[in-house]
Amino acid sequence: MVSIILSGANGKMGHVVADLVLDDENCKIVAGVDINGQDECDFPVYKDFSSTKGDVIIDFSNPCALENILSFAVKNRIGVVLATTGYNQQQIDKIKAASKKIPVFFTFNMSLGINLLVNLAKKAHSVLGENFDIEIVEKHHNQKIDAPSGTAYMIADAINEQANNSYSYIFDRHDQRRERGEREIGIHTVRAGTIVGEHEIIFAGNDEIITLSHSARSKDIFAVGAIKAACFIKNKPPGLYDMSNLVSG
Repeated sequence: MVSIILSGANGKMGHVVADLVLDDENCKIVAGVDINGQDECDFPVYKDFSSTKGDVIIDFSNPCALENILSFAVKNRIGVVLATTGYNQQQIDKIKAASKKIPVFFTFNMSLGINLLVNLAKKAHSVLGENFDIEIVEKHHNQKIDAPSGTAYMIADAINEQANNSYSYIFDRHDQRRERGEREIGIHTVRAGTIVGEHEIIFAGNDEIITLSHSARSKDIFAVGAIKAACFIKNKPPGLYDMSNLVSG
């Protein structure tokens, strides 16, 4: 049984995780942490980590909570599943540093389907080569703050690594009076309505277009991935883990 501390317990994703854990015999939420304190939960919710004890932290809160989460996890030698998006490069560096002391599961998207999409995009680029222009379109609800999404960056970075980091990213073309460059990946953002999450990768060549896409229909898929990740990293040695590690066992 994995004892989970749920960071961001009062948020929308916190409630989704809590509901799903009720039907999972492999884990249990023993405490929650939220700046607003106790909510209508089946477990105690605290304003900080000082009164909590567990095997793994699942975080669906806010990037600003990262430092406290990592500090507590390192001090108590417990694993962390970071499911929050919007980290800057300095925070990502702190995540990598912490992973040298504790197991950290970090990915920009907890969906198994998205991670499959990333692998398909890498395969597509290896087959299509340099003769196809690449554009990424990501769509989310109108309450999402960060843009482009972490997942869009994850997709672009995966393709770029496949190409020896030879691409640059273009986010806005309206002020550029020039033809499209050969070594560009265009990344475009839509924020509207209640879109849970949609990502489309366009490979456009001469007279043919290949499109890879993923559409999330509910937030459950992200919560399911986070719960699986929590069960996976319990008792794992220090290191930085992601969905590829989980899938491969």
